[in-house]
Amino acid sequence: MLDFMKDENDAIIILKQDHDRVSDLFQQFKKAESMAEKKRIATEAITELRIHATIEEEIFYPALRGKEKVDQDLLNESDEEHHVAKLLIAELITMTTEDHFVAKFTVLAENIEHHVKEEERDLFPQARDTGIDMVALGKKLNARKQELKRHGIPLNAEEKLMLKVGIVDSPMKAARTKRAA
Repeated sequence: MLDFMKDENDAIIILKQDHDRVSDLFQQFKKAESMAEKKRIATEAITELRIHATIEEEIFYPALRGKEKVDQDLLNESDEEHHVAKLLIAELITMTTEDHFVAKFTVLAENIEHHVKEEERDLFPQARDTGIDMVALGKKLNARKQELKRHGIPLNAEEKLMLKVGIVDSPMKAARTKRAA
């Protein structure tokens, strides 16, 4: 077995464990029968995703910026995939009704599954090839995760935007308006 696979502080192992945890929550969501159970699972998944995105954006991605062995276009695409996911999460957080909740969370799950696949297949092997000390990086990821869990996750730009603009239940309002007409 490779040495890096033995160290629980390895950055890529930490991120893959996050991916596995969220994937499991997505599966639980699909199987849940009541809306209350779906919302509980979605809330847990959203918290995990917000923490994961924060540590990747603050620590992991910056460590890869400018590295010769990392496809910078792929890294930029990862940033954009995070942006789209955070917009969906912000909408889910601000929703005031259950209309479209399952549909919106399902779209989030599908987007995340695509993102995870690309990261694990393409970005993580490239990151490993850079020679970055993944254990030292992993310790930073874990420290930030613990801090976020203790002190809360700050609102990101997408969440602030949704709150500022007052966009709540956006596609649902359009659907309700069309039904009423």
